[in-house]
Amino acid sequence: MNPVPELVPFLKQLRLSGILDSLDARNRSAIDSKMAYTEFLALLIQDEVARREQKKFALRLRRAAFRASKTLEQFDFERLPQLNRTLVHELATGRYLAERVPVLIVGPCGTGKSHLAQALGHCAIRQGIDVLFTTCAQLVAAMNAARATGGYERKLASLARVPLLIIDDFGLKPLRPPQDEDFHDLIAERYEQAATIVTSNLDFAEWGDAFPNRLLGAATLDRLRDGAYRVVLDGASYRSPRPLPQTPKTPLAKGPKTAKP
Repeated sequence: MNPVPELVPFLKQLRLSGILDSLDARNRSAIDSKMAYTEFLALLIQDEVARREQKKFALRLRRAAFRASKTLEQFDFERLPQLNRTLVHELATGRYLAERVPVLIVGPCGTGKSHLAQALGHCAIRQGIDVLFTTCAQLVAAMNAARATGGYERKLASLARVPLLIIDDFGLKPLRPPQDEDFHDLIAERYEQAATIVTSNLDFAEWGDAFPNRLLGAATLDRLRDGAYRVVLDGASYRSPRPLPQTPKTPLAKGPKTAKP
């Protein structure tokens, strides 16, 4: 007698229907190897735990809104010989997340700032941390839109609660009022409460130039720099244009022959 049909409603009631995915295979393996009941049960539970962890990982990855799948394993360290690899691998352990401090990544265009930021975010997700990736322009636009609909405080609170917020391309476009105020409010709310990764093409000394209100900028950057890890990427751009296709040379058109007089 096959007990599986009778098990289905009970497993669904207990929210364990995922066990059905591996039940047949585990059952055959248990019979072939004369496995003890407790061993068989342990394997089924391990399968269910692994399945749930994978679902959580996939959900966090989707919510993170990364531009693409960028991992630390894919990062080309050889192109950046001056990069502090020890620091990068230390950040990958997630200690800064427990310290609730910022990570500031700077470098010229195309050196891999966004890749590295997303890779660190990917590492955090593997560790069970919720992550949100956004550009600075998208961030301030979303906060401004929330203000227009009366949901600014709710939006601010939501962003402040994210355990790891990654803000890409800070300073690419100068902040304008009230964008600078919104950015300040968010950094102030997250200060010493949650980790934030910020990437920028600007040198650290130039970050203040992104704020129209220098006093507000100084207050914001003071919180961002406090205890922050700084990563400098200096090297050739990863991005290169495709070579132009070779076009065959066409012979010059010859005019019609004219009869000699």
